[in-house]
Amino acid sequence: MSLMVSISGIRGIVGKSLTPEVIIKYVSAYAEFCKRKSIVIGRDGRITGKPISDIVISTLLQMGCDVIDLGVCPTPTVGFAVEKLKARGGISITASHNPIVWNGLKFFSTDGLFLDINQNRKLWKLASQNHKYVPWNKFGKYRNKSEFINVHVKEALKTPYINAQKIRRAKFKVVIDCINSAGGIIVPYLLEELGCKIIELNCELSGIFKHKPEPLPENLTSLCQAVRKYKADFGIAVDPDVDRLVLIDENGNPYGEEYTIVTCIKYVLEKKLKRKLYSEENAPPKVVVNLSTTRAVDDVCQQYGAIVLRTPVGEINVAKKMKEVKAIIGGEGSGGVILPDLHYNRDAIIGSALILQYLSEFGGTISELKSTLPKYSIVKEKLDVSRLNIDSIFKKIESKYSNQGKVNTEDGLKIDFENSWIHLRKSNTEPIIRIIAEAPTKYEAKQLVKKIKSEIFG
Repeated sequence: MSLMVSISGIRGIVGKSLTPEVIIKYVSAYAEFCKRKSIVIGRDGRITGKPISDIVISTLLQMGCDVIDLGVCPTPTVGFAVEKLKARGGISITASHNPIVWNGLKFFSTDGLFLDINQNRKLWKLASQNHKYVPWNKFGKYRNKSEFINVHVKEALKTPYINAQKIRRAKFKVVIDCINSAGGIIVPYLLEELGCKIIELNCELSGIFKHKPEPLPENLTSLCQAVRKYKADFGIAVDPDVDRLVLIDENGNPYGEEYTIVTCIKYVLEKKLKRKLYSEENAPPKVVVNLSTTRAVDDVCQQYGAIVLRTPVGEINVAKKMKEVKAIIGGEGSGGVILPDLHYNRDAIIGSALILQYLSEFGGTISELKSTLPKYSIVKEKLDVSRLNIDSIFKKIESKYSNQGKVNTEDGLKIDFENSWIHLRKSNTEPIIRIIAEAPTKYEAKQLVKKIKSEIFG
């Protein structure tokens, strides 16, 4: 498996495609990219994180960069720290939802956002060059700031949507599954601050994942069972670097990762309208999501008179568009919530706080809350692309369906039909193509995927 280099950073199998030599190559280039100024680093909890962190820190110091080390923390915490601490950049050592044999590096710009495509191209060009290390007396300075996760939580609770006292009065019982990674520190801390009774699953920092790390329903059966067993109000699952939030309802049923962002958007729009937190000059409010996110977002926004804008998949694409149009909230259907009142990163911490706040005000169960949302079913599948000519396949499908639906080629191929849609795209993080379809029922969505797959292999 070759190293994956994309807008999402670099990612590979440790000891094979991700080696010390590769890490040094990209980190020294990134130090040059940051003009050898201060850089924040953090890592998710996987077991390869510490030795890779040691290589990253050593390389940065010898390139003359000051290092602010957050230790084990969420990726969004790194981005938030870059902005708050006025660093020149940041590196999150993570492979996100990839299996335990993987790790990688995500690079931040000075504004706390991930590098965009042009910045990445500059970094890749620098990585092809040799870089000089500084003499011993010009090494950068090292500073440990592992307590910064507390700042992240406290700032989240200061956002205008959160009333911590109201949440505390609700005394929610919550089961959490943090996959024995970075969420194991910050998620319990957040919930304790909000007066929740917590039942912890996989909250050790062992880095040994007890199940596949992507927070999909098939990987969260233990969490579903625990919610039922303990009669909890709901369950929370996060991925290893805590930028994705997935919920389980009080009956132990998956809430649906797409509905994390839908719920948060509806709550924020309700608050904006009730409190008139946006001026008429900025009205109607704007919401940004990616092309693969559920149509339920459009329905909710229509209900509240908001405008929906869509971007190619990728956090930086959503975040940049949000800043450009001054969106009030946005994110991705994989469970990623971006709230500009805190920062422009997908963040399971602010997402969790928004869900708790909405539930405390709603007064019913989380399944009752979901029943107030538009109803769609989404199906997501992956295909190995190693033996396929993807471009020619996309062109063939586009040609066949261009007269039957609205075609978008900004990010792979998306076809919007009257009551459904399908999106095919190359993954930024795995050697696969993703097929995502949505329809009013799961059967219809599956049939659409089946039909398109027959076209691919036909």
